[in-house]
Amino acid sequence: MRLSLPTLFSLLLAVILLAAPPPSLAQPAAGGGQVLAGKVLETMNSAGYTYMLVASGGLQQWVAIPETSVAVGAEVRYHPGMTMTDFHSKTLDKTFASIIFSAGLAEAEAVPATAAAKTSASFAAALQGEQQAAPLVPDKNAMSPGSGGAVVPMVEVSVPRAEGDAGRTVGEIFAKAGELQGKTVRVRGKVVKVSRAIMGKNWVHLQDGTGNALNNSHDLVLAGDADPAEGDIVVMEGVVAADKDFGAGYKYSAIVLEAKVLP
Repeated sequence: MRLSLPTLFSLLLAVILLAAPPPSLAQPAAGGGQVLAGKVLETMNSAGYTYMLVASGGLQQWVAIPETSVAVGAEVRYHPGMTMTDFHSKTLDKTFASIIFSAGLAEAEAVPATAAAKTSASFAAALQGEQQAAPLVPDKNAMSPGSGGAVVPMVEVSVPRAEGDAGRTVGEIFAKAGELQGKTVRVRGKVVKVSRAIMGKNWVHLQDGTGNALNNSHDLVLAGDADPAEGDIVVMEGVVAADKDFGAGYKYSAIVLEAKVLP
């Protein structure tokens, strides 16, 4: 069954609203919008980020913010952000069952909600399909590497680069999207998701263990007639498009079009 773009967008909006943090955990911010609050039970810094275990109303939640001085026992207020499940931090060598990637702490003169959402969009890890929480005030103009509501969390996979001069890794395609614009690339990776028959194309998500989950450059979308099975390791080829906007919120900083699976 094919759904129209307006219908898909309406469904996505409904999911975002349903996945928002419970009102009981939210507090109004000075600049409008809402913030979350709690007591810091544990904290650690790594690779420019601060990880806090925050307790609120009998619940405990890991939160990642840009590196900030935070003391254990402190009562903190922080901006809502996007949630990622089973996120593994290589620098900490720790897997978080659930973690919120927030734009940062909400001070007395809080950052306006729209500005916080914009910062969060550039900092946040991938959304996990329809089960992810999202900023209470999403930034409609934010560009993220991949479709914001469909990016798949990083999986454990390590595969060799595809052969030939056109061979590229997922991370390289994101890093050099402008340079590769209009060029044919070949990439080997694991199929982690396939969204079929949307806008007349199948949308295949490939990961190869490269890229960065904190800016969504780990999950490459290849659109075309190819229809591989989820879980397969495949080599795919297509033409790179940088900063591609399909409308209705479908924006990609890097995407591969006319994609096909090579034998």
